Amino acid sequence: MSSLIVTKSAEIRNRLIQGFSSLKHLKHIHAALLRLGLDEDTYLLNQVLRFSFNFGNTSYSYRLLYQTKEPNIFLFNTMIRGLVLNYCFQESIEVYHSMRKEGLSPDSFTFPFVLKACARVLDSELGLKMHGLVVKAGCEADVFVNISLVNLYAKCGFIDNAFKVFDDIPEKNFASWTATISGYVGVGKCKEAIEMFRRLLEKGLRPDSFILVEVLSACKRTGDLRSGEWIDEYITEIGMVRNVFVATALVDFYVKCGNMVRARSVFDGMLEKNIVSWSSMIQGYASNGLPKEALDLFFKMLNEGLKPDCYAMVGVLCSCARLGALELGDWASNLISGHEFLGNPVLGTALIDMYAKCGRMDRAWEVFRGMRKKDGVVWNAAISGLAMSGHVKDAFGLFGQMEKSGIKPDRNTFVGLLCACTHAGLVDEGRQYFNSMERVFKLTPEIEHYGCMVDLLGRAGCLDEAHQLIKGMPIEANAIVWGALLGGCRLHRDTQLGEVVLKQLIALEPWHSGNYVLLSNIYSASHKWEDAAKIRSIQSERGVKKIPGYSWIEVDGVVHQFLVGDTSHPLSEKIYAKLGELAKNLKAAGYFPTTDHVLFDIEEEEK
Repeated sequence: MSSLIVTKSAEIRNRLIQGFSSLKHLKHIHAALLRLGLDEDTYLLNQVLRFSFNFGNTSYSYRLLYQTKEPNIFLFNTMIRGLVLNYCFQESIEVYHSMRKEGLSPDSFTFPFVLKACARVLDSELGLKMHGLVVKAGCEADVFVNISLVNLYAKCGFIDNAFKVFDDIPEKNFASWTATISGYVGVGKCKEAIEMFRRLLEKGLRPDSFILVEVLSACKRTGDLRSGEWIDEYITEIGMVRNVFVATALVDFYVKCGNMVRARSVFDGMLEKNIVSWSSMIQGYASNGLPKEALDLFFKMLNEGLKPDCYAMVGVLCSCARLGALELGDWASNLISGHEFLGNPVLGTALIDMYAKCGRMDRAWEVFRGMRKKDGVVWNAAISGLAMSGHVKDAFGLFGQMEKSGIKPDRNTFVGLLCACTHAGLVDEGRQYFNSMERVFKLTPEIEHYGCMVDLLGRAGCLDEAHQLIKGMPIEANAIVWGALLGGCRLHRDTQLGEVVLKQLIALEPWHSGNYVLLSNIYSASHKWEDAAKIRSIQSERGVKKIPGYSWIEVDGVVHQFLVGDTSHPLSEKIYAKLGELAKNLKAAGYFPTTDHVLFDIEEEEK
């Protein structure tokens, strides 16, 4: 080799060490290699190939590999690695097969990336073959290979295999623990993931942010408040609550468990908040029945200069729907372009729901018709909107269109249909839809469907049938189902069955004051004074007090909240004066309020 070529070779090596600012610059160096006859220098070619992936041009990387006369294992490994790191998983598997056709065997550098590709495309067949080759190549003790095997088995659902590989790893590092815990969470074995986390701590290891996020996800999925609170204490103790990803996962956990007080405490303590943490809190307030708090936080987020994402907007629109705040919902929806709404089924569904609940089914229908992609959730929102707006026949017709379009109805579809039957008093149709769930669509009715049917039958006066339906449920009836039957008992004045229902409700909701009062009223009306006194005594002993009722109203885009007997509003004096005036006018017009369900042991005038 001439001294010039040696000098140029050294220059190229130095340039490869320094890196490149553009693909054009890299191609210039590659051309120099070819001119100098250095195209068989494995090290130089390997470096050029490695750098080619930095610019996202995989076609050039392919040319580099296949224009080489005899590509060796190092070049193939670099190619496979580059494709995997660029998310070209199937392509990396194809390159691996090409490598095998060249008569080359995989080594410890090949296995981790091919196994990762198999995991991402769920190619368990090739993954199992790779495991055999790992053993054959004597790489079963390689920690990186083992981590890739754990990840492969976990992603493909072979969690027992994943755990066996993990257990056989002599020196377990964080990556192996993370892969196993993540694998358990990925296949829904959340209790096992939490137990693995306990084992990790028992080994004296300190988890990183990724493991903490994964185990909090496991607690969230199972609603394991106790384990989540213990992990919260541990996170606070080691100072990881300052990590934005861990703190956001903690907020999300408490939101899903309904503990909004602790969720807000963690959120307020975050030194750095990202859009995910803001969105989680806003959606949390909305889904936990605190729409005003959701909107207050949304405006605070806007004041911080953050642009809302899809999840924040869903929370805002759900809050507007709950409040009936049409004007505010309109304004909020304008923050995101119509193009985004019509192209995003999640946003479109929230907008349809908001308009329907605010009494603007015409606007909801416009959004539905304009949606470019209608999945089952979008169809369900439109069907439910039509049902609650009283357009029952249209809801049934849309269900027919949904079937014709090839979209399979799910459990939420039937909740909408049964609600439509309830609003219109269509008992026979309700029975048909309910029975067709299992017979025709192979869907098992859930608690919501039973609640709808009990409500439908109760309103129609079929109280015995409704009661028998509850007794025959394969799942235990909750307070909503019994409450639906109680509504029927009150409507049709069946105090005997009402007494049975209220006893169930008091057992299910011992904190709900209204149940004690209603049962006491039934006893008082039947002159069972001792029973009435006993119920009031139990209520008092349990410390159950009536929570004041409250409501909202939107005026000029501002939401006003009112409690029973509230005088905090600046216009309360005028409001009460107007209410008194309306009451007098109603009485003068001959209206007499229904007081059947008000307390029996107070004066009629007070009722």
